[in-house]
Amino acid sequence: MARKYSKSASKDVERAMRKRKKGTLRSGRSKKKVTSRKQAIAIGLSEARQKGKKVPKKKSSKKKSSRKRKS
Repeated sequence: MARKYSKSASKDVERAMRKRKKGTLRSGRSKKKVTSRKQAIAIGLSEARQKGKKVPKKKSSKKKSSRKRKS
């Protein structure tokens, strides 16, 4: 089975995790300090995505399907 993420993408995530642990990882436009582990992983993956590395697409929120009711 093939890898979902490339090795270099996991290096980007690892770098983001180390920055979070050190206390220097900042998020997006607001530049607030990141303390959440999940947020650090998300930042690492999005950076890898921007660099064009092999990372699956972001999960998009599903829209509710309008079903026809039987009367």
